[in-house]
Amino acid sequence: MEEDSTLQSFQQKVSELLLRHRSFLDIISKFQESNARVNRALIKAVTECGCIQVHGERQNFPSSFSPAWLASQLNTHLHGDLCDHCLDIVRSEMGKNLFYLAALCNLLELRLDQVIDQEMAKLRTFGIFNLR
Repeated sequence: MEEDSTLQSFQQKVSELLLRHRSFLDIISKFQESNARVNRALIKAVTECGCIQVHGERQNFPSSFSPAWLASQLNTHLHGDLCDHCLDIVRSEMGKNLFYLAALCNLLELRLDQVIDQEMAKLRTFGIFNLR
């Protein structure tokens, strides 16, 4: 599968390039830090740039509903689109986050593509009952 080879290539490149922060503690702390940076980039898109807005409100769940109806009715609370500048920053921060996820997979001798395949299998098996 082409996707797997891309993920495997990415994971291999991470293994080749990660030298300084190769310890387990460094990797998990950098992974957490990179996740926070993704969140910060998105928050800045709202608070500094304004290209996206968040309108949070309570979600109403009726007592009986079909999964298709529910998916079409629930609000993401997100309005607008990331501008090019914010999109570049968010992509960059997400890339760093993926780098440290791949590094963690390497350290634990896991293949990133297999982690994704396993999660996909759960999604396919449980479908709507996999609600998160």
